[in-house]
Amino acid sequence: MNFTKLIPSVFYTDISDGLKLFVDCLEFTIAHKDLNTSQPYCVLKKDGISLMLFQDEQLAKEHNPELRLATDNIEEVYAKVSKSHPHLLHPNLDKVTVRPWGAKEFAIADNQLGIRFQQW
Repeated sequence: MNFTKLIPSVFYTDISDGLKLFVDCLEFTIAHKDLNTSQPYCVLKKDGISLMLFQDEQLAKEHNPELRLATDNIEEVYAKVSKSHPHLLHPNLDKVTVRPWGAKEFAIADNQLGIRFQQW
């Protein structure tokens, strides 16, 4: 058995919230979108990473995931995100911090999910 990627699905009550986070803040690109349907969705990509955003109120209420994004330059990511979208910084990890397990981390969150950035 061989796997090459894990592609998460993230559910939002309003898909535009997810687009603000991933496209506006984290600079993902929209590889495919189907927004004018009863179940709007988008496929987003950046640097070999893919994810799917869906607008589904019921599933959004049931699922509040935390994603982790690994980087080789967490200070650069932090500088960019904290300058352009400081309101997204998670209050419990709003600065780059060395964690007990050795990773440098900081986190952001919107009303649906949290993203923890890590550098090992």
